[in-house]
Amino acid sequence: MSGTGADSGAWDARYSAAEPVWGVEPNRWVVRETARLPPGRALDLAAGEGRNSIWLAARGWQVTAVDFSGVALERARHLAAAQSAEIADRLRLVRADVLTYRPEPGGFGLVLVAYLQLPAEQRATALRNAAAALAPGGTLLVVGHDTSNLTDGVGGPQDARVLFAPDDVLNDLAGLGLTTVCAERVRRPVPRPDGPPVEAIDALVRLERPR
Repeated sequence: MSGTGADSGAWDARYSAAEPVWGVEPNRWVVRETARLPPGRALDLAAGEGRNSIWLAARGWQVTAVDFSGVALERARHLAAAQSAEIADRLRLVRADVLTYRPEPGGFGLVLVAYLQLPAEQRATALRNAAAALAPGGTLLVVGHDTSNLTDGVGGPQDARVLFAPDDVLNDLAGLGLTTVCAERVRRPVPRPDGPPVEAIDALVRLERPR
């Protein structure tokens, strides 16, 4: 997803395509890890066109979706409204760079960072900012293209500098008092029009802030 950097114009152009860049269905790992959480306030950093934010809002969450692409956020607005006014009302859209955006400290029961692919130092900054927004008892979910996807998977960025492993996320967030629920590599089927699905490899890390 987009969320930071000086290339917002490039992302605006990409999101101006006729169809949603990432589709409209929520990410499978977001669904798996959050479906049983009681709805509350959620923060979706680098939300893109809002596929995960909208799914959460449909489940009763009050969602703040942050992205630096105004085109992506406008598409999210239209997609939410097309589902229902109630869902659109639960969605707050914020145009901001996730490296400088400062969410409400301790204000969210769920903080989601999905496919924000940044160099290591920037990634650590974004993740520590995300962790600061987590309320006691809240969940921080980080999903992204794993380092091993470059050689053993398909799709995703082909620049190793923006890929990461679960341990990288844990190191980025070390010392913040979070409890690790899971930290694993997971395989995601990727459909092909001319053959059976192939697999991408994602890094998935779920943490909680103790009550």
